[in-house]
Amino acid sequence: MRITDLLAPEAIELGVSVASKPEAIEKLISLHDGAGNLNDVEVYREAILAREAGGTTAIGEGMAIPHAKTDAVAKPALAAITVPEGVDYEAPDGQPSKLIFMIAAPSDGEVHLEVLARLMTMLMDVDWRNQLLEAKSADEFLKLIDDKEREKFPEEEPAEEAAAAAAPAAAAAAAADDAIRILAVTACPTGIAHTYMAAEALDQQAGKMGISIKVETNGSGGAKNILTKEEIAACEGIIVAADKNVEMARFDGKPVLITKVADGINKPEELINKVIEGKAPIYKHAGGAGEAASDSAENESVGRQIYKHLMEGVSHMLPFVVAGGIFIALAFLIDTIMGAPQDGNFGSNTPIAAWFKGIGGVSFGFMLAILAGYIGRSIADRPGLLVGFVGGAMAAAGCTFAEPAGQAVSAGFLGALLAGFAGGYFMLWFEKVCEHIPQALDGMKPMLIFPLVGLAFIGVFMCAVNPIMIAINVGIGEFLTSLGNAKILLGLLLGGMMAIDMGGPINKAAYLFGLASIELGNYDMMAAVMIGGMVPPLAIALACTFFKDRWTETELKSAPVNYIMGLSFITEGAIPYAAADPLRVIPACVVGSAVAGAISMAFGCTLMAPHGGIFVFAVVGNWPMYLVALVVGAVVGALMLRILKKKVTPDEEKVAEEVAAEA
Repeated sequence: MRITDLLAPEAIELGVSVASKPEAIEKLISLHDGAGNLNDVEVYREAILAREAGGTTAIGEGMAIPHAKTDAVAKPALAAITVPEGVDYEAPDGQPSKLIFMIAAPSDGEVHLEVLARLMTMLMDVDWRNQLLEAKSADEFLKLIDDKEREKFPEEEPAEEAAAAAAPAAAAAAAADDAIRILAVTACPTGIAHTYMAAEALDQQAGKMGISIKVETNGSGGAKNILTKEEIAACEGIIVAADKNVEMARFDGKPVLITKVADGINKPEELINKVIEGKAPIYKHAGGAGEAASDSAENESVGRQIYKHLMEGVSHMLPFVVAGGIFIALAFLIDTIMGAPQDGNFGSNTPIAAWFKGIGGVSFGFMLAILAGYIGRSIADRPGLLVGFVGGAMAAAGCTFAEPAGQAVSAGFLGALLAGFAGGYFMLWFEKVCEHIPQALDGMKPMLIFPLVGLAFIGVFMCAVNPIMIAINVGIGEFLTSLGNAKILLGLLLGGMMAIDMGGPINKAAYLFGLASIELGNYDMMAAVMIGGMVPPLAIALACTFFKDRWTETELKSAPVNYIMGLSFITEGAIPYAAADPLRVIPACVVGSAVAGAISMAFGCTLMAPHGGIFVFAVVGNWPMYLVALVVGAVVGALMLRILKKKVTPDEEKVAEEVAAEA
């Protein structure tokens, strides 16, 4: 498979004019769709936008490479556009992006990732990039790619060498050296684009400086060009350019420069010089998971560290919750359509409904164990995984000293959170304690000592705290049941929280409360949470449609996509507008979301599927009033924007046009 196998002429458009990053994304998605690369456009769009919400995929130097790996992709593929005037893609160097490739990667299979890695490597050639920008047709564009690939990666190379092509070319030359001066590790969250571009940039710069280097790439297809113990022991220093956790224990006692993957792409000379000049600090492994991005754990606040560990657990938990929740909701929908009685067996009265409910229940049942397990792993690396998983499972089962096998009442979401953090930090402490045991026992630590001690700790701990957690959960459940009409205030609060920071900690806190409520059997909270997250993009889209004099031309052009994002429960679509005018946009969105949440709660709307937006409205309890709540909330938000925002003056419009022109 070659790059030209992934990039069809119909997925290339040259000389495109786009006014904004969202517009560029939509153009590329439409090219993928037109080329038949996607089997679900909306899901793929959500995956792309979720990746962008985690940080821009603009590389700098006029390039951007948005990418996503999802089941919504029918086949591995590329789409490409050239933007002669450039577009503001939030590049780290502030420069407009003129050459944009969008990668569509399926969830299964990894062969194409090596091919994509080649493209990332080739893009580091500035002259060749300029030739692509000057191409006059899709065929010429493809020929330039094919010629370059044949030059850099001969077609007859063995499969083993093709797999190694993702790693820097310096590895072969370095193998001839007795000692490699510098080692490096590159990694990005998706492991498709930035990983290999950073590796190539470091490799090229080291070659120019006459310095031997070997770079390990932690890509989506796994680690390649792995650093050996001998190489680590002999090198002068190590560069870790990564935006995700990498294995750091092996670097204990060595000079290590930890930075973000973008610096590996944009500042390779500076990083290499710091290592050569002895400016890299000595790394002391604390026993936790690998360092990530530009900040080490020592430089982060306690609150930030806890938030990162929590999000690590939540991100791994969500697929189980969302998919399982939707399956369970479908079971209730099927029984409703079939006229089954709404008794204690509701959702399992018909064979097909029972199948959906059973499978969904299995997936949903992993929620607490996955949450606690990955919180523990984030804190203490692999030793924290077993402790967290077992602690989360014990929380779900409600294990106590009196009933160690579990009981009908669960310690719930709060118990799982406590298990993950307590287990993770205990193992982090225990790893430090074990630094002083004889070296001969090192081989027994990961396979025997850590699991055995960790299991004993979490078993005793959870049996001790579960009765307290169970009492708290029962109390919360009884309190929520007793609220009655006061639940409207809770809906008001949850809906408003979803719009305050639109994907930030407050938004996540409200969302986690909704998930916890589902686990307790209170489905109205989740309904208020989701509708609160849908309102901000819709309110902005409505305001731009009906009150055009309040917005710049650039904002108006980008607004239609917010209809799609709002209906898909992607609150982040409102962020650019909130960032441009936070004192007016955020209060308006909060009011609209709060109203929607309150109406949803007032009419007893329920939701068992914790995601999906309008696509899961069919399984919403009392969906007609839920739709009314959404419309009313969006309209209220739009009217608030009409009241709060001032008309755009000619001078403001001129400034906005100049900014857009420069972009």
